Amino acid sequence: MGFVFSKAMNDSLKAQQDFMRLQLERQLVLQNLMRERQTAMQIAWTREFLKYFGTFFGLAAVVLTTGAVKRKNPAVLLPILPLSFVFCYQYDMGYGTLLQRIKG
Repeated sequence: MGFVFSKAMNDSLKAQQDFMRLQLERQLVLQNLMRERQTAMQIAWTREFLKYFGTFFGLAAVVLTTGAVKRKNPAVLLPILPLSFVFCYQYDMGYGTLLQRIKG
């Protein structure tokens, strides 16, 4: 009688362990899917931001260059430097390999 009881407990325990393993695998798959979707959303947001920032950067570059030529003062061009860094970073994030390098 003890053997039947312990066999039933072992079968129940094995079934429970299999269920837990299956549940853990499903949870990992779901987490990976959620992370991929979040990354896709981040890339999409960056690309959308890049459209607006690229327009702003282009206009600022034209206006600052025109101002520097008219005033004959190259110091007017200094704001283009940090704006170009931001533009390059956003471009690399949206269309380059920045996320792959971060993962690596």
